[in-house]
Formats: sequence, C-alpha cells, structure tokens
Amino acid sequence: MISIAKPYLDEAEIEAVAAVLRSGVIAEGPRVAQFEQAFAEYIGVGHAVAVNSGTAALHVALMAHGIGKGDEVITSPFSFVATANSIVYTGAKPVFADIEPDTYNISPDQIHEMITSRTKAIMPVHLYGHAADMGAIMEIAEDHNLLVIEDACQAHGATYKGKKVGSFGTGAFSFYPTKNMTTSEGGILTTDDPNIAARSRMLRAHGSKQRYLHEMIGYNFRMTDISAAIGIVQMGRLAEFTEKRRQNAKKLSTGLNSTKNIILPVEKEHCSHVYHQYTIRTPRRDSLRDALQAKDIGTGTYYPLCIHQQPLYKEMGFAGSFPNSEKASREVLSIPVHPGLSDADISTVIAAIKEWDLR
Repeated sequence: MISIAKPYLDEAEIEAVAAVLRSGVIAEGPRVAQFEQAFAEYIGVGHAVAVNSGTAALHVALMAHGIGKGDEVITSPFSFVATANSIVYTGAKPVFADIEPDTYNISPDQIHEMITSRTKAIMPVHLYGHAADMGAIMEIAEDHNLLVIEDACQAHGATYKGKKVGSFGTGAFSFYPTKNMTTSEGGILTTDDPNIAARSRMLRAHGSKQRYLHEMIGYNFRMTDISAAIGIVQMGRLAEFTEKRRQNAKKLSTGLNSTKNIILPVEKEHCSHVYHQYTIRTPRRDSLRDALQAKDIGTGTYYPLCIHQQPLYKEMGFAGSFPNSEKASREVLSIPVHPGLSDADISTVIAAIKEWDLR
C-alpha cells in the first residue's frame, strides 16, 4: 500500500522522549520552552506559545485578541471544520468568503464583500501548504482596521514573497501526526506582540501566570515536554522533509503534465508551496479514487463537504452560495506526496493515473 500520509519518526525521536521520561518532568517544562524558542526563530517572530492542538492554537489566538460574542470573523468555507469551530468557541460568528479556484485559498475580492460593522478579524487558511494572498489580505486588514489570524495548520515553512506564513498576523500551526512535522498531537501560536504572547500563555494554563493565582478564565491547553521533545527533533528535520515534498511534487507534476482529465496544483510565482497535500481535481473524482484504491494507492478527499454544508452548521442556520468552494469539494483528490515515497512509488502513482486518464 502506498499511503496518503504518515509520520516520520526514528531513533532520535524515541531517545528524546526517553530522556524526558527519565528526567521525571513530563508535563510542560524546559523542552516546551526550548521548542517554542526554536519555532519562533524558524517562523521569524518574537514569540511562540505551544499548546495541545492546532485547534487550541486558533482558539487561543482569537481569545488573546479579545474576539468574542457579537464579533464576526471572515474565513474560508473550504477547510477543516476546526477553522470555523474555533471562532464559534469564542461566541463570535464565522462569516464565509469564497475561495480562489486555483490555490483553494480565500479570495481577497470575496473578503471585501463580507465586511460589516461587526467584522473584527480575517482568518485566512493556507490550505494544502500554499500561502494565501497575504499582500492583498494585509492591505484589506489595514484599510478596515481588522486583525489577521492565520490558520497555518497545514503550512509549516510556506512563504509569501520570502516571508513565512504565521508571521504576517498571529499564526496557528498544528502538529498532528500527518502534518509536515509532528509532536504526536500539538499546536503552536506565533506572534510578534509580547502582550498577545503573555495573554496566550495565561489562557492555555487556567488563566494563570503564577501558580494558584488566576486572573481570567482559562483552559488546560498545555503541551507536554514529551510532545515538545518530539517537536525539537522534528524541527531539525523539517527542511529535509519540505525539500523532499517539493521534489516529489515536481516529479508528480512533470509526470502528470500531459493528462487531459485532471487539473494539477499550482504554485504562485511569489510563493513557496510546502505540499502538505498534493491535490489534483477532476469532475470524475470518485472514479479516479476507486481506480487508485484498486492499485493500493492511498488518497484523501480534503474536504468532501464545505463547512457551511456540514449538518452542524446547517443546524446553526449557516447558508449561502460559495460556488468555487462547493465545486472544489466535489472534485479535489489528494495523492501521496510525503517524504517517505520512493521514485518507484511515484512512478506507480503516475502510471495508475495515466492509465485511468486514457479510459
């Protein structure tokens, strides 16, 4: 089976975890602080606050900026449900804006149309590892005095005009096992604002900056030193993982360039795509998925329903028409691009798709 994704862990991660276990400090401790510093330096910001999931990172980022009841946050309907859920958690309302059909990221033109007197923030999603149009988005935010919370959960190391995502506004990353790097479970918030960092640290730890002294309602969103130890090792391998993903993506694009019935992913000239997913699209998506499955090639559909189409969001009264998002949800299919693929694996994937394409 050629898997769609998997974590890459070896003896270095095992030994790092063993060292933590031997130390006896297995909750939040010095490894978390070390990991935060390393990740902040990597993204190019002053502060990083580690938490226990990417969802928690989004949630904390919003709360740290004071987003709450009565506020609106503009985001994409074409993402994992956690993007919108994190807004709902605060009591605010997610307002959806349609995507660009080529990058699958939120359209700045559509953002303009959704701004109201209640809009407090924009939450772009750097989907599949390609940066959203941050130049245009930051300009909109500045013109309307809006916050920017970046959902960079799939985009570790992706850049826009040479600047890493997660450094434009307040960033949120996930370290779920299938992400470009992992801590098993975990997330991190990135910011240049020391006040947002300080507030985020309190929010993740029961509203406390001093033990048993609680100044606000907070949560137990802390990362453990066990997770951070894995993350420190993975940070040292992230450049290698990213380069391998980009190489694999280039091989796939070259091999599939002549196919007639699929659209390949794009990489805008001013962006560096980190290919969390290599996502193709075709109106015959289910046929292609079945053909690849028959040859033991794993695939993923990210995402078969837009957020506003989810039963939960329908029940909450969300509606609207987002044609680019809805069309993408019917056509996208992600194929293997992860660092563990061999050249033979890639050739097998290409051959299977070409065979299907000729039917």
